[in-house]
Amino acid sequence: MDTMSAIRGRILQLCGERNLTINKLATVCAIPPTSLKSILYGNSNNPKILTIKMICDGLDMTLAEFFDTPEFNNLEQEIK
Repeated sequence: MDTMSAIRGRILQLCGERNLTINKLATVCAIPPTSLKSILYGNSNNPKILTIKMICDGLDMTLAEFFDTPEFNNLEQEIK
């Protein structure tokens, strides 16, 4: 799994856990739905950390909580 797949998977997991649609998540996080969809549909390969922070803020979680999953903890190094 690569980093972007892990980010997309985590966002979708959190939406499922909280019963949120993508549009509702965008509203709660105060980001444009197109920005969120761009990340989820693979059009954005390098989302800004501020965007992820806004997602975390909207979901009332920290960046550490967002990234503390087996998917992120087991990512291979990007630079070898």
